Amino acid sequence: MSAASTATWPAPDPLVGKDLALAALFLALANFLVVLDTTIANVSVSHIAGGLAVSTNEGTYVITSYAVAEAITVPLTGWLARRFGTLKAFTSCTLLFGFFSALCGFAGSLETLVIGRVLQGFAGGPLMALSQTLLMQIFPKEKQGAAIGLWSMTTLVAPVMGPIFGGYICDNWGWSFIFYINIPIALLCSFGTLNLLRRFETPLFKDKMDFVGLALLVTWVGALQLMLDEGKKYDWFESKFICLLLIIAGLGFISFLIWELTQKRPIVDLRIFRHRGYFASVLTISLAFGAFFGSVVLTPLWLQTFMGYTATWSGYATACMGILAVFVAPFAAQLSKQYDPRKLVFMGVVWLGMVTFYRSFNTTDMTYAQIAIPMLLQGIGLPFFFIPLSGLALASVKPEEVASAAGLMNFSRTLCGAFATSIVTTSWESQVNIFRTDLVSSITLPESLMGLLGNVPLTAQNTAFYLLDQLIQSQAVMLATNKIFLLVSFTFAFAACAIWLAPKPKKPMNGPAPH
Repeated sequence: MSAASTATWPAPDPLVGKDLALAALFLALANFLVVLDTTIANVSVSHIAGGLAVSTNEGTYVITSYAVAEAITVPLTGWLARRFGTLKAFTSCTLLFGFFSALCGFAGSLETLVIGRVLQGFAGGPLMALSQTLLMQIFPKEKQGAAIGLWSMTTLVAPVMGPIFGGYICDNWGWSFIFYINIPIALLCSFGTLNLLRRFETPLFKDKMDFVGLALLVTWVGALQLMLDEGKKYDWFESKFICLLLIIAGLGFISFLIWELTQKRPIVDLRIFRHRGYFASVLTISLAFGAFFGSVVLTPLWLQTFMGYTATWSGYATACMGILAVFVAPFAAQLSKQYDPRKLVFMGVVWLGMVTFYRSFNTTDMTYAQIAIPMLLQGIGLPFFFIPLSGLALASVKPEEVASAAGLMNFSRTLCGAFATSIVTTSWESQVNIFRTDLVSSITLPESLMGLLGNVPLTAQNTAFYLLDQLIQSQAVMLATNKIFLLVSFTFAFAACAIWLAPKPKKPMNGPAPH
């Protein structure tokens, strides 16, 4: 979604002074809120799982359900703006986001919470693009760079603050409040923008919705995500249910491709992939973001479940990844205008992979500094990954395709983050069991030790075997965590190589593009 949808509309004069500052604050805050909710639950999974009496693996549904729902509604942004007006669509989605956040907070079961998160994701998906569109409209043309910068900064800062807010709120108030805090902010942003931006409402067009394409999209994405979430529980392809989900996802995906490629107004314009630069950029951002998000989800799970960290301190450790990213972002944006963006993307993704590879040698006796410092340094690579790559992708398509290209790129990135969450958490639990079995089978107690144990009280024997079991479990978890980080580092390496499939851009980058 972009201003392209209102190209024939005589735009009103931009805002100035206090009205501009307030409107920009409300729009940026709404974008911040939506992006924040992609990570605020990451450090809360253990609390949510405990509060609702479910496993940690099931608790990650809270993350994946939101991400998948958000990704599905991103392609609807342009249609919503044309059908109902940009301002009305923005305020309605913001209000619904607050309402569904309340539903999440009141949830008394995992099923209710997941439904609330799905609905919350549906409402939040269009808000990122709508907020950027309105920011571009209210700022004077000579200050639109500042509008893009403000929007980009909220997109970068929100994932940093998510783990910190989530950890502190869970430890001090309870997990429900990570959703309750959205309600007053959503109300403020909705009514604030409605009062300030009435004259910026866009004309309405009765565009037809590609309902068949939407139904096919929901079918194959939903079936595939459900298969990834439930596979371990049902012993994967030993289960007819999982096999059925795979068949539905496969047939749905093929049908979706055929339908979208033969429609004049598809919900997802797949023809954009004919541009080699765009295809390479989306492939790179999908692989790299999947690897990045998977590691971000795994870190607090590992720290809280087996390293004894509170949600607050695991949030501090995870958030370190974004601190340097905020300061490096303007520098990365400037360099992307002067140098071949492929080189910047390659270096940024390789840096992420190198630090992740270093993290694959973690130990159970690591200090907080030993955990946090590598994550702090890893953040240097994030702006060189996001900013030039987004600009390269959108510079590779025709001007009239930019809105569709931005939406499809955001869809692919968000969807890969959801898939990566399921794959990483499921693989992690499986690897823990495998390493535990290997460690147990390799332990042979000497006869002298067995004889010694035979002479001590039964309670002491039980304590000794309990401590030994805990030691084996902690080592199995550490080995499994390190293996996942190692595989993630290889994924980063593959993503870095994929960017070279793109041709050298012929036109310069124009700064940060919509993520």
